[in-house]
Amino acid sequence: MRELVALRCNPAQAEQRALQLAQALEQGDWVQLLPPLGTSGLIPRALLPDGPGVVVASGGTSGGQQHCLQPCSHLDLSASATGQWLQQQGYDLQQCMVLNPLPLHHVSGLMSWWRSRCWRIGHTWLQPGLMRDPDALEQLCGSLPGWGEQLVLMSLVPTQLQRLLTHNAGVRVLKACAVIWVGGAVLSPGLMKAARAEGLRLAPCYGATETAAMVTALAPEDFLAGATGCGSPLEDVELQLTQAGALQVRTARLALARWLGEGLEDVRDQQGWWTSGDAGCLITESNRVWLSIAGRLDGAIHSGGETVFPEQLEARLQVAAVGLPVEAVLLLAVEDREWGQRLVALVRPAAGANGEDLIKQLRHLCADWPPADRPMHWRLCPMLAPMANGKWQRGYWQQWLRLLEAESTEF
Repeated sequence: MRELVALRCNPAQAEQRALQLAQALEQGDWVQLLPPLGTSGLIPRALLPDGPGVVVASGGTSGGQQHCLQPCSHLDLSASATGQWLQQQGYDLQQCMVLNPLPLHHVSGLMSWWRSRCWRIGHTWLQPGLMRDPDALEQLCGSLPGWGEQLVLMSLVPTQLQRLLTHNAGVRVLKACAVIWVGGAVLSPGLMKAARAEGLRLAPCYGATETAAMVTALAPEDFLAGATGCGSPLEDVELQLTQAGALQVRTARLALARWLGEGLEDVRDQQGWWTSGDAGCLITESNRVWLSIAGRLDGAIHSGGETVFPEQLEARLQVAAVGLPVEAVLLLAVEDREWGQRLVALVRPAAGANGEDLIKQLRHLCADWPPADRPMHWRLCPMLAPMANGKWQRGYWQQWLRLLEAESTEF
């Protein structure tokens, strides 16, 4: 019988959890990586192929969370391709060290750790609190063996980059890095300008759980020279676009399958392509392909490096709010300088209900949700209602929210 190990990935115990992961994989098991909070179904052991490998949650491509099965051999291929990319930039892997501020249960944090294992170089987990305390972060980094001598590699989401850029100590840590891969969302022009002004060696990249992380990256020299986008595909990657403009990826390290709660599904089409939920643009120049991402094609948003599905959260909130005097809830995305996008909740109370008290109760229901899932603001909207067919005119309510922002009271 194939074994499944469920591993709750608490960031405060990242080192211990990574050790447990390594031990389980060495025994040939599959390991399902779980977030530190919340509930998540476990894939039935009978569905598992031969291991070892990891089961990692993904935002998916058409709405809704799914879980991808990635064998260790695919993680190895991903690490090898990234290592080749670094060598093409002129770096000696044995002179590098990895700083990892990303969670183990995300493919980005998993692969930062996995690369260090494959390359046999130093790796340090950075606790979430450190990313909000640049002085403490700088102090820790200065105490690391090899700091100031070895080449520092770090992966960030734009929210983390934005926070560090606003603090002198954070900027000093960033300047000490030879490569800063940035993924999870499109970089804003303002953030790119600020990073270039400080001479930061950013390498905007694109990847997904389905692709075992990074499949394209922009060289730091190109970024500093003013190039935008996510760079060119790594050596083991092919890219193309569908007629609708969706980015497709073909590589030997695509997930074996995805699990949505029932049986397993192939992530590839008959030609071996995985179709993302992102609108892409491919430009060929000097015999190189350059990728830019225009945004999501589905209803998802990017918030602080997380993929968030408002419709799922609306349903979750409605279930949690049973018994409260609420008639309708709609979650809309607004642009946010630090997070990229954040959610705002429109709420229609039941007739005669106290709106302010209702919003306080709804806030309480969401208090333990992940930060990206929690609405940033709550707005009372007595006329809020879906169309007769039950669907929301999201564009209409988005415009209504924009008109309201200047005069609305925040709760």
